[in-house]
Amino acid sequence: MDETQAVFDRVARYFGLLSDPTRLRILSCLCNQERTVGEIVDIIGLSQPNISRHLGILFEAEVIDKRRAGTCIFYRVIDPDFMDICRTVSIRVASCDFPTGQESGEGEA
Repeated sequence: MDETQAVFDRVARYFGLLSDPTRLRILSCLCNQERTVGEIVDIIGLSQPNISRHLGILFEAEVIDKRRAGTCIFYRVIDPDFMDICRTVSIRVASCDFPTGQESGEGEA
């Protein structure tokens, strides 16, 4: 694999972090302050194991970090560039008729 292909593969994995609505919701929760898993669960309304799985993915990608305080683990965003990309894309999609591939007639010949 050449160097350019390796870079494109890494970029695709980086953008892939934005491909799940749950991760986007988690990032939205964390964009202005650190929160515990319990707080994120309460805000998003999904199960703790589901939220923890997505937090693990974001942590492994070095988008978020965590710290322990007693029995609580607090998560926070550490990659401001990732948040800027997420915010920019979200605003763009929310502000126009962005094609989602879900329109009626999709796939018709």
